[in-house]
Amino acid sequence: MEENEAIVALTALAQTARLRVFRALVGAEPLGLTPGELSAMLDLPASTLSFHLKELVHAGLATPSRTGRSLNYRPSLTHMNALLDYLSAHCCQGAGCESVPACAPRARSRRLGV
Repeated sequence: MEENEAIVALTALAQTARLRVFRALVGAEPLGLTPGELSAMLDLPASTLSFHLKELVHAGLATPSRTGRSLNYRPSLTHMNALLDYLSAHCCQGAGCESVPACAPRARSRRLGV
């Protein structure tokens, strides 16, 4: 991931409603959620939700898919993990995350491909 991509993704997540939408999508993986489900779950008006979903899609953090007449949104876990990898690329002063207790869970999830 390039620095500009990270900035776009972090900017998208730096807003309360969008962060809540993204977390809801991550929690609903692998099935995803429809805008109606998200609206009811998060108590967001449809027009507001539409704006936030558009921003998450633009940032590469969510992807829409059409099933029949309805849209379904899923998180882009690949992009999320790329962002996390970008943010932690230089952690632990080069010692390797496995050797630092605070980083061990992240290192373990990297090995598992999560």
